[in-house]
Parts: sequence; C-alpha cells; structure tokens
Amino acid sequence: MKSLAELKAIRDKMQSQVSVRTEADENTIRVVVGMATCGIAAGARPVLQELSDLVQEEKLQNVKVTQTGCIGICQYEPIVEVFEPGKEKVTYIKMTAEKADRVFAQHLREGKVVTEYTIGAATTMK
Repeated sequence: MKSLAELKAIRDKMQSQVSVRTEADENTIRVVVGMATCGIAAGARPVLQELSDLVQEEKLQNVKVTQTGCIGICQYEPIVEVFEPGKEKVTYIKMTAEKADRVFAQHLREGKVVTEYTIGAATTMK
C-alpha cells in the first residue's frame, strides 16, 4: 500500500500527463485509453503511460491523450481509440506498451493506421 503522499504525487504526475477532457479544436487528435477495471486488469495502465510519455517527449501539440471508463468490449482490452477530425474512429485492441509505440510512430506521427491492431482486423479473422 502506498502512503497518501505517494498517491498524491502519482495523481499529480498523471494529471500533468493526461489531458483533462476539454473541447478540442478542429485539428486535435484525441487518443482515449479505456481505464475501467477490465482495462486496468488487462494492462491498460502501461499503455496509457507509454502514449502519454511519447506525446510529451515529441511535444505533439495536436494530440491529446485521455482516459475513459468502460468502452464496452471487455474481451478486447486494453483498448485505445483514436479520434481524428473528419475521419472515422479507429479502435485498437489488445494493446501493449510495445504496440502503443508502433501506433504512436505510424498512426499519430505519420497518419497511417496500424490495421492489424484494430478491431476490424480481429473481427474479419473469425
């Protein structure tokens, strides 16, 4: 168990890294990580941390990483959804920190969806 001071320090650090949901301008890409109990149990915390760290390191002003509760498809957790203005939502499933690195490099930096990590790829394989 962590002390109250340690928990407060962790909270303060995360609040500086994860944007509070605000109205995004028309050029902002929103990256949402499912952080309900099922997502956390499946490993969403390192995914959120990795994406937050990469956005901060690269100083991407047009990308906001946020967290949300239950997305509703628990069997695919950890889930990351990417909302780009004028485009359809992209839902990445069964994410890891390593997969998050690739999504960051290819999708958020270069604009190329990593198709094999998406829910569409998983449902077409069945």
